[in-house]
Amino acid sequence: MLNERHQEILRATIKHYISTAEPVGSKTLLEEYNFKVSSATIRNTLGQLEKAGFLYQPHTSSGRIPSDSGYRVYVDHLITFNEKMATTIEKQFNQQLKWDSWNLEALFQRATHILAHLSGCIALITLPQTSQSLLLHLQLVQVSAKQLMLVVVTDTYQTQSILLETSSLFTETETETSWSDELQLISNFLNSHLRGKYLHELTSLDWSKIDQQFTSYTECIKKLVSKVITNISPRSTAQPMMVSGLSEVLRQPEFSQLHQLQMLLYLLEEEPEQLLPLILNELDSLAKKVTIRIGSENPLEPMRSCALISAIYRQGDLPIGSVGVIGPTRILYENVVPLVESAADYISDALSYPSSLL
Repeated sequence: MLNERHQEILRATIKHYISTAEPVGSKTLLEEYNFKVSSATIRNTLGQLEKAGFLYQPHTSSGRIPSDSGYRVYVDHLITFNEKMATTIEKQFNQQLKWDSWNLEALFQRATHILAHLSGCIALITLPQTSQSLLLHLQLVQVSAKQLMLVVVTDTYQTQSILLETSSLFTETETETSWSDELQLISNFLNSHLRGKYLHELTSLDWSKIDQQFTSYTECIKKLVSKVITNISPRSTAQPMMVSGLSEVLRQPEFSQLHQLQMLLYLLEEEPEQLLPLILNELDSLAKKVTIRIGSENPLEPMRSCALISAIYRQGDLPIGSVGVIGPTRILYENVVPLVESAADYISDALSYPSSLL
């Protein structure tokens, strides 16, 4: 329970520290924020805020800096977000992203770069969860005598190309081209039965109808259909993630210590899968629009000096991915939170109503 003076002085202290990365004293606050009280009163209030755990002194002779708890109070109760940043990133996305392309990875990588540049932080965007995507189209294409390419297109603009070896499908009496004329028939049949279904549903569908449909065909054809069904189903729960802006954090004094920087870089480059639960844990909930984890609120050791701000994006009402940024706890929350939220909203609109953004 902070009174008005506590709130004003805590807000000013945090804003000044975010701006300068220097400990803040009572004299600085009195001179720069025009408080109508004495320096002694400000000093006493700073002491009370420190005792309450919202500020601390890195050295006994220095000013105060915010604790993780202080940032939490600031973000939850004292901040005024810069809504102009939402317009800024929307304008950048409109100018630089072309959603009529089927190359979703390239689009998301570009979006990640834009977000990193505007936020001054490391930006992360996960590709849509494959298991939550709807099948839009599939096609079988012969690439050699013993190889087929299974091309799968989802409604989230992802295209998967899966190479299928077919030599094991032949019997001694069958030639390698005995099924080649049937590829379009198989593609059409599977499209008619599977289009519009979630990929994660495919493993539990009743395939007896397929067996009935192809009873008049050779064992090779039936084996091929079975092989296609197996490969079109989600094969991994791993979530690809675009990362950009590593050079941005090098400018931050918090990462001047080599050990701290090495731990963060190792996490991002060698073990990014550890980050996925942190930025994807809201996929099962529609309650929170933006999630902010500050310092010790992050369970991973390399993230204990960082803030992680993330927001889910959806296709229609279905959460399928996340947008996030990583920066020091001294991150400019006023700007970064609306940037992340607006980026997630833009991607949601693009995936749900692509024609409106072309």
